[in-house]
Amino acid sequence: MTSRGKTLKLTAVSTLVVLALTGFSTGRGHGGGSGDGGGGGCNSSSQNHDSSSGGSHRDYDDDSDDYGSSGGSGGSAASASPDAATVTLVDCASEETPYATVEVANTDTVDGAFSVTVVFRDAAGEELVSRTEEVSVPAGGTTAARVPVDDEASVPLVEECELDSYAPAA
Repeated sequence: MTSRGKTLKLTAVSTLVVLALTGFSTGRGHGGGSGDGGGGGCNSSSQNHDSSSGGSHRDYDDDSDDYGSSGGSGGSAASASPDAATVTLVDCASEETPYATVEVANTDTVDGAFSVTVVFRDAAGEELVSRTEEVSVPAGGTTAARVPVDDEASVPLVEECELDSYAPAA
């Protein structure tokens, strides 16, 4: 093999290595949507740069591709919202403690704020007051919180605290 042939072979192999390391692929076509085997590109399985393919044309700033494909504020964790948390009643309100104590458990993988509602009832089971507190809980954690009665006249009448065992994300 000639020196020129070796140089071309080395250049071709180097180009393939650089393309593989930077995320470019050798797609089967130019443009196209996801899942149709369209051309590849940096941080994308198929980018559509062909305005004639029926999709919308979009010009990309070369610098924006350096930071991932999520765009916007930089990551999916910032936009993810948690599911409902599990709530457990620890202690009901009394004259000594005019608040209910609850534990809120977040089993999700993202931090969250949850709306915990406690209904304070009298001895006959009649609703005296209903209060909602927003409780922040770290991902996979449990937080104790107090939900105050916030009605001095009702505090001595509270006999029962009722809550939903799940708190929706706030």
